[in-house]
Amino acid sequence: MESGRLRRAYDEVLAEVDAGGFGPPPVGQLSAEQIVAHLAANDELMVEATEAVLAGSPFAYYDLETIHRPQVDALVAEHGGLAGLATLLRATSQKLCALTDRLGLAAETPVETHLREGFDLRVDDTLPWGRTLDLHTTVHLPKHLAQLRMLRSG
Repeated sequence: MESGRLRRAYDEVLAEVDAGGFGPPPVGQLSAEQIVAHLAANDELMVEATEAVLAGSPFAYYDLETIHRPQVDALVAEHGGLAGLATLLRATSQKLCALTDRLGLAAETPVETHLREGFDLRVDDTLPWGRTLDLHTTVHLPKHLAQLRMLRSG
C-alpha cells in the first residue's frame, strides 16, 4: 500500500485551511478550528492503529466524533488557532502517510473498525486496515473538506 492518494487528500484539506476566511459554523456544527483539531486527533488514532498493525498487535479503531469532542476543544485551545492546528495536522498526516507507505501486505490485517460519517457511512465490522485507510481517504477527508468550504461560502 502506498500513500499517494492519502497525501493528495490531505494536501487538498490543508490548502483549504491555509486559504482561511472561514465564517462561524451553523448551530451544532464544528468550526474550522474544531474540524482541523478533529482530523489531527483522528490521525493520532489512525497512527496508533497502523503502528499496532505493523507490530502485529491486535487493535480496535473507533472514529466516533462525539467521543473525542472534549479532546478536540482542548486541542483548539492548546494550539492557539487555525495556524497552530494546521501545523499539527501537517505533522500528524505526514506521520500517518509515512506509516501507510510501510504497510505492504500488512494492509490486509483485519482490524475491528467502528466508523460513523453521518448517514453516508456506518461501519461496525472487522475490515482490512488498508480498507479503513481507503475510507478515510475517500469519505472522511472529503466530508471535512466540504465542511470547510461551506464555512467559507456561508
